[in-house]
Amino acid sequence: MIRANEASRKSWVFVPENSDFSIQNLPFGIFSAGLGGKKVGVAIGNQILDLSAVEQLGKLNGLGFDHSDFASSSLNNMMRKGKEAVRELRNVISDLLLEGSEMEEHAQSILVDQLKATMHLPIEIGDYTDFYSSEQHAFNVGCMFRDPNNALLPNWKHIPVGYHGRASSIINSGTPIHRPKGQQKPNDTEPPVFGPCKLLDFELEMAFVTFEGKALGDSISTAEATDYIFGLCLFNDWSARDIQKWEYVPLGPFLAKNFASSMSPWIVTLDALEPFRVAGPLQDPAVLPYLEYEGDHHLDIALEVAIKPQQAEESVVCHSNYKHMYWNMVQQLAHHTINGCDIHAGDVLASGTISGPEEGQFGSMLEISWKGTKPFQMKDGSERKFILDGDTVIMRGHGIKDGVRVGFGEVKTTVLPAK
Repeated sequence: MIRANEASRKSWVFVPENSDFSIQNLPFGIFSAGLGGKKVGVAIGNQILDLSAVEQLGKLNGLGFDHSDFASSSLNNMMRKGKEAVRELRNVISDLLLEGSEMEEHAQSILVDQLKATMHLPIEIGDYTDFYSSEQHAFNVGCMFRDPNNALLPNWKHIPVGYHGRASSIINSGTPIHRPKGQQKPNDTEPPVFGPCKLLDFELEMAFVTFEGKALGDSISTAEATDYIFGLCLFNDWSARDIQKWEYVPLGPFLAKNFASSMSPWIVTLDALEPFRVAGPLQDPAVLPYLEYEGDHHLDIALEVAIKPQQAEESVVCHSNYKHMYWNMVQQLAHHTINGCDIHAGDVLASGTISGPEEGQFGSMLEISWKGTKPFQMKDGSERKFILDGDTVIMRGHGIKDGVRVGFGEVKTTVLPAK
């Protein structure tokens, strides 16, 4: 039973106005503070609820978890207990944080100020898949590099197109990256050259994290898919556009993508996002039966991207929304497993770049600057076609309904010069 996202619930922990971390949210993450090790925490207002400390008080007894699940460097052990166990855990946490709870007398021993904590990558990632599921993004790219009258490839509206990415280079928010290097081909008549990427780009995405799936050879249907989805995070799938242009035929991106992807440290459970479900677009042509679904599985999550130059104010370059996806999560997971591919606790499946239908809603600099032909004017007077050394890219996202805000915090990454 889902009850932790009821709009009327109030916490004894102070939650500032417009905080992403209301009692209706309660996202999970991994933190450390002082000389202590990594532990599982839940964000509430500007605080972190230390679940290992709560467990030691005996407040989580009977839920099927033990202390090692919370005194842990990842959420994986906790997630392996499955959807119903994590749901009940979150419900109990919500009751413990509810206004009038006796837990308030333990505040000093169970709460940690977020400003005094260090956040870590929340999961041990086994596998990572990146989809290409925003029709506007796919259309924009097709217009730029192919024929505007035939922008989408023939398979695009029949299958959720995806590729297998590099799990080892997914990094936590706040971890800087170095500009990647690789081969580029400046024009059709000259041989390729080697050097630092000149067209470094972000991709505004969201990613979902899975529970343990079925055995190899079995598949997960669209009707079952939500039982295997733990939660979502913000995701920046960095791209080296000039390297990608030269290498992607015939097998797709390689060095252009595998150098880094950045994810936000808090995983917002699918249960917390229930109020933001909305209908998706009409899919035409009709999809094959295994991709059909019932109910609303798109999410109304407002997203933004800002670029902050060194020693200058940030400029917001994009306002988009996760609801603009053509293919939704349950279709992506059903397609991923239809051939018997197995998934495991901690796998990451990213949405692909999220672009809305209007200018100002495009989720990459490739689209915002239209392949470098329309530079974006920054607040400090400079221009951006792509990302420069010293720039920090910041992504944020949240949903609001009935006065309740459920957000993801932010994912931010600074670009350093190539090594």
